[in-house]
Amino acid sequence: MLEHYVKKILQARVYDVALETPLSEARFMSKRLNNQVWIKREDLQPVYSFKIRGAYNKMAQLTEAEKAKGVIAASAGNHAQGLAMAAKVMGVKAVIVMPRITPDIKVQAVRARGARVILKGDAFDEALEHALELIKEHGYTYVPPYDDPDVIAGQGTVAIEMLRQHPDPIHAIFVPVGGGGLIAGIAAYVKYLRPEIKIIGVEAEDAACLKVALEKNKRVTLDQVGIFAEGVAVAQIGKEPFKICKNYVDQVITVTSDEMCAAVKDIFEDTRGVAEPSGALSLAGLKKYVEQTGTKDTNLICINSGANTNFERLQHIAERTELGEKREAILAVGIPEHPGSFKNFCKIIGRRRMVTEFNYRYADPKNAQIYVGVQVKPSSEDRSELIQQLKEAGYPVVDLTDNELAKLHIRHLGGGRTPSDCNEEIYRFEFPERPGALLNFLNNLGQDWNISLFHYRNHGAAYGRVLVGLQVPNGDRPNVEAYLDKISYRYWRESDNPAYQLFLR
Repeated sequence: MLEHYVKKILQARVYDVALETPLSEARFMSKRLNNQVWIKREDLQPVYSFKIRGAYNKMAQLTEAEKAKGVIAASAGNHAQGLAMAAKVMGVKAVIVMPRITPDIKVQAVRARGARVILKGDAFDEALEHALELIKEHGYTYVPPYDDPDVIAGQGTVAIEMLRQHPDPIHAIFVPVGGGGLIAGIAAYVKYLRPEIKIIGVEAEDAACLKVALEKNKRVTLDQVGIFAEGVAVAQIGKEPFKICKNYVDQVITVTSDEMCAAVKDIFEDTRGVAEPSGALSLAGLKKYVEQTGTKDTNLICINSGANTNFERLQHIAERTELGEKREAILAVGIPEHPGSFKNFCKIIGRRRMVTEFNYRYADPKNAQIYVGVQVKPSSEDRSELIQQLKEAGYPVVDLTDNELAKLHIRHLGGGRTPSDCNEEIYRFEFPERPGALLNFLNNLGQDWNISLFHYRNHGAAYGRVLVGLQVPNGDRPNVEAYLDKISYRYWRESDNPAYQLFLR
């Protein structure tokens, strides 16, 4: 199988449109990690991602009859832009079906390359269903984003370049994983020529379809997929990629959204390139691998797979960067409610630590509850030491550093408490983001329960995040959640979350 794929990769047609991207040394990251870290700059492609390789190679293998029918794909981003450009260069009609939640920057980029864009549905599956209907109606030729041998071969040309650009020993190559086309192509080529090199897949922890498939030795469809890293938000690894991955991928590492945000900053500091979250995914995995294994003095390669991100998202990414680097602790601390208390609290923290955030609202005449961010060293030991130091000084402390409710919502709420007889239940939602989406969300929420709290903030992402308080009479909670299940928004009950209990209850 490897020989078959290596031949296809060597024969792949990509350079009519794709560039041979540089392999850049990440000097700052290399010094920090005590390894030579290299970044393959696929963000420098004409469509700002590696996807142009697979899309063009697939189209180059089509017959004249297939091209004459026109090509179609369902995509929310990078594959759409790659196919649109490939079709324009070849003079082929292209239709791209995109979910309505697709950020406008990506829609306009596809249209600018000459493709017809159809917005349909609120998720990829709905867009794909419509694309398949159009194929039946008009006879278009479907170009898949990853589950195809010619697409895999096109992506595999990344490996040809890396091995030629870096002939010295390589310990491991870290590859972002969505549907699996890129890692399958790289694994096939590298393991055939240099089997000693480790191929390590990196997935978002809430979209780890390859990790689960390898554990169960079969393809599995995830019940839910996280949407922070849109470029790898895939529920099931591709059938063809899995044939390669199950035999030739050495390991899969999962990372959090905060760790991706930190890697976006790392890439910027070393290359001045602005990666999208999925583009920084493999560097986040590389850092985690070094931390977990203690690997030193080796060559490690990761791939910046794309730079198609909304400018509006950068604020949210920047907010989460220090948490991803483990350089900030988020704490709920009780202090006496009298003048000078905050000054005394800062004295306990000491001059070597910086207070990065402080949120407070008067609630009780004796005790104040503060939401505070404190700069710490990038290790759990330093955070633990800080918490212990505060407890020994008599301050009750709750660690909220890994609390999603606290980081997404509580830090932006000015305060205010509910009366004890309010019967409030708290729910956190995700809903497809587009113009009018917030009003649609409120309409779907219904009017059977009074809204006692509401927090929404646009992050420039495909999905909006809302915190809602509902006044629910005793015993009516099962009816509320039965209703919420019907409206099909992802939600979490947060009434018992300590961040809510400490600051809003």
